[in-house]
Amino acid sequence: MTHTNIAHTNIAMWSGPRNISTAMMYSFANRDDCVAWDEPFYGAYLRETGLVHPMTKEIISAMECDWRKVADTCLAPASKPVFYQKHMTHHMVPQFDRSFITTLTNAFLIRSPEKVLASYAKKHDEVTLHAIGFVEQAEIFDRVADQLGHAPPVVDAETHLKDPQVSLQKLCRALGIPFHEAMLHWPQGPKPCDGVWAPHWYNAAWESTGFAAPLPKTVELDDTLKRLADIARPYYEKLKVFTL
Repeated sequence: MTHTNIAHTNIAMWSGPRNISTAMMYSFANRDDCVAWDEPFYGAYLRETGLVHPMTKEIISAMECDWRKVADTCLAPASKPVFYQKHMTHHMVPQFDRSFITTLTNAFLIRSPEKVLASYAKKHDEVTLHAIGFVEQAEIFDRVADQLGHAPPVVDAETHLKDPQVSLQKLCRALGIPFHEAMLHWPQGPKPCDGVWAPHWYNAAWESTGFAAPLPKTVELDDTLKRLADIARPYYEKLKVFTL
C-alpha cells in the first residue's frame, strides 16, 4: 500500500519503564500506515551517563548515540504517514536539549508508582527515582502543555487495559489520526521495530497478541520502595487528572 499526499504525524509517547509501553508500540506498529521506533535515545543515554545496563555495548554499537542526530530523526518524516516513537522519559537527561520535543505530537503513558516499582524491583536490585522517570515525565508534560496552552493526551495504563478499544479510539482522536482495528491485536514473536535489547527484556511482550488484562489492584512494597512511591506519586497524580 502506498501513502501519498498524506500529512505526516510524528508521535512521541513518553513513558517510564515497566509500563505497557512495548505493547503500545506493538499496537501502533501493527497499523499499515505506521512506522514505530523503539527508545530512540537509549544509546545516547547510556553513552552520556556511563551507566551499565544489560547489553550496553550492543546497544551503543547498534544505535545512533549523538542525541542531536537522534532528535533530528525524531522530527523528520518517516516512510509512512504515522511515525510512532516509544520514548523513555528518564533518557532525557539534562545534557540533552529538550526543545525539539514541542515540535512533535506528544502523548503520555502513565502508571501508578506502586505498580511500576513492584515490577521494576523484580528486574533490578537497585532502584532510584531517576530510573523510573516520574520527575522527568512531569517536566516534559509541563513543557508540552505550556507550548500547547492545554494538556496533551494522557493514557493511564490501568484504565487503558480495562477497555483498550475505547482508550485507543480516544487517543487516536486526540492525536489527530484515525483509529485502526489492527491496533487491538498483533502477531506473537519479535517485531521489526524491536530494539536490539529486546531478547533480554521482551520475552513476555513477544508472547502477547494484544493488551493483557489489568493487574491486581494491590501490590506489596518494602519500606524503601514505599518511600520512592511516596515521592513519585504527586508526579503521577498531576498527570492522572488529564487522563483521556
